[in-house]
Amino acid sequence: MTSFTRRAALCGATALVSVSLFGKLAVAQEETIKIGVLHSLSGTMAISETTLKDTMEMLIDQQNEKGGVLGKKLEAVVVDPASDWPLFAEKARELLTVQDVDVIFGCWTSVSRKSVLPVIEELNGLMFYPVQYEGEESSKNVFYTGAAPNQQAIPAVDYYLEELGVEKFALLGTDYVYPRTTNKILEQYLKDKGIAESDIFVNYTPFGHSDWSKIVADVVALGADGKKVGVVSTINGDANIGFYKELAAAGVSADDIPVIAFSVGEEELSGLDTSNLVGHLAAWNYFQSADTDANAQFIEAWKARMGDDRVTNDPMEAHYIGFNMWVNAVEAAGTTDVDAVREAMYGQTFPNLTGGTAEMLPNHHLSKPVLIGEIREDGQFDIISQTDPVPGDAWTDFLPESAVLKSDWKDLGCGMYNTETKTCVQIKSNY
Repeated sequence: MTSFTRRAALCGATALVSVSLFGKLAVAQEETIKIGVLHSLSGTMAISETTLKDTMEMLIDQQNEKGGVLGKKLEAVVVDPASDWPLFAEKARELLTVQDVDVIFGCWTSVSRKSVLPVIEELNGLMFYPVQYEGEESSKNVFYTGAAPNQQAIPAVDYYLEELGVEKFALLGTDYVYPRTTNKILEQYLKDKGIAESDIFVNYTPFGHSDWSKIVADVVALGADGKKVGVVSTINGDANIGFYKELAAAGVSADDIPVIAFSVGEEELSGLDTSNLVGHLAAWNYFQSADTDANAQFIEAWKARMGDDRVTNDPMEAHYIGFNMWVNAVEAAGTTDVDAVREAMYGQTFPNLTGGTAEMLPNHHLSKPVLIGEIREDGQFDIISQTDPVPGDAWTDFLPESAVLKSDWKDLGCGMYNTETKTCVQIKSNY
């Protein structure tokens, strides 16, 4: 064999090996199902969202230990939108077009979710949103696994009215879409219940707000006539730390003026001295203190992974339910294709962590129990009220423009179906 022939043969063999290795690498890449994790790891919302990133990584690792999905391993693709709402949209586009993820689990605030919506609808992505929100929205590209207003805000106000005899309401929120829309619903609901407009105090503060002295003083002054005052809090992120500290500094106890929060759970309380917060309330669909075998196993796995000082909370359970439903839907569909998975999601059921079963409805919301919890000195909650599962409602019954709307993506293929005109319509948010 000539030297030229030997070189040619060697090059040919090298090429074959390269093609073979490249082919194996391509197959390996194809066998990975990518899951986008879109949660703030820095900025004002990191106090709440970092835990959800950790939760998704745990759930993905657990599923991989079971063999993955469709015989393929799952891969978490984590990005940090840094509590920057426009950046959420950029990172969502990156996940779908550059990283080529099959599904996204993410967002906390509604403003971040609404930033992402146009992107995932344009690109036909799929996102699971795990946090309580204001409703008044229905996208075929989002499954809302957190509470709608009828699964949190309305039952919380009912508890104030029926159990605590609250007569005046201070609606305190962070200045963005979720608090404003939720309070718009609550104001109308309270008026329908006979509460005078003058007995409803509404105040909004920016993200990261820290000076609460005047607002707390205004709330205290609201009860100067002797009427029972209750605070309904849609304050988000680390602003809660200053708010509760100011309550304690002003000597306001839960017996004096109770606070029921929609965005404060175990994670947020873990950074506070809760000794002065005992008796204040929160409304969620899950608390770590729920006494079930499934919850005990979930907590044990979480603490074994993250450490004994880490707590669980409601949005973590929402991700737990949504992730497992997505896994089951993918297995049922035999593919990660968004349209096929969406169809397979309807009617999916999965045991929740508080007892009972969650079901995914045609309006992309879950049926969930409503829990009222009372803060304990150890930062956990005593569950003082729990309902049977309540079907989530995308459109509230308490605003005239929404009461006529219905969301049904399964049979009607419409998220905003007008039951009076029998047409599918589009409604834009006022905020």
